[in-house]
Amino acid sequence: MKKILVIHGPNLNLLGEREPGVYGTDTYDSINNEIIEHAINRQFHCEVFQSNHEGEIIDTLHLARKSFDGVVINAGAYTHYSYAIRDAIAAIKIPVIEVHISNINARDEFRSRSVIAPVCVGSICGFGKDSYILAVDALYYRWENEEAAEA
Repeated sequence: MKKILVIHGPNLNLLGEREPGVYGTDTYDSINNEIIEHAINRQFHCEVFQSNHEGEIIDTLHLARKSFDGVVINAGAYTHYSYAIRDAIAAIKIPVIEVHISNINARDEFRSRSVIAPVCVGSICGFGKDSYILAVDALYYRWENEEAAEA
């Protein structure tokens, strides 16, 4: 069974309360429950981690390389300026998919640039909480295609 880790960055623990016009009214817990349920339906083991601290996110990415087959990350504001998280993603050699609830390209100019996107296998944004679901599916299809190519 493939194992995936979902990492939520700063302020995402406040989903459901924080700027509902941008991030929706679904709570952090309800979104995580949906992600985990969807992962189980894809026959994945899924764990969730959230931190408001850059170093904890980096440490978790480092640990993920030994315990997980893939990562889905919403790095929040760190997306736009954390070269340290970018370097951690580049170093771990497992597929990482960047997600955002809002369309970062349609928001403030500073939000339209992702420094982590170039080291991720893909980026999904603008689909609300379903961005996470789409990322789980992207990992599923990536691995399914790899297995088919090996056969």
